[in-house]
Amino acid sequence: MEGRGVHMSKKEMYEARTEELITPILDRRNFELVDVEYVKEGSTWYLRVYIDKEGGVTIDDCQNVSRAFNEILDRENYIDDQYIFEVSSPGLTRPLKKEKDYEKSIGRMIEIKLFSPVDKSKEYSGVLKEYDKDTVTISIDDVTKTFDRSNLAMIRWAFVDEV
Repeated sequence: MEGRGVHMSKKEMYEARTEELITPILDRRNFELVDVEYVKEGSTWYLRVYIDKEGGVTIDDCQNVSRAFNEILDRENYIDDQYIFEVSSPGLTRPLKKEKDYEKSIGRMIEIKLFSPVDKSKEYSGVLKEYDKDTVTISIDDVTKTFDRSNLAMIRWAFVDEV
């Protein structure tokens, strides 16, 4: 796995270990692991696991995964800090983080926020046409625009209100 060097931060170690331990639970239930994050909000640490499945995730799904993984968290006890563990769905506007997220999003409407403006704008939305390790290309009203992935502050599915 990438990033498994000697110099992983505590955050990266906790996220990697969580991913490693929760994947078998998710595989047995046919869930996809979308993301794991260990973040501090205010004075509280959160370990969050985002899961998805065909047809969407229910509250019961999240509770079942949470219960099953809490047993492992108690047994393995690999996180030093006090924290709150949460399992949730990535939601309608899920971020694209992994290569498989980009792959699944080809042909979907996405939103992009940039660190530095391109053509005097930092926000774009359009249909994801293609991507590679360095760039993302979207189509906006029949105009194709390519952005450097290093300039992406955020890229996620756009919420499209279908009537």
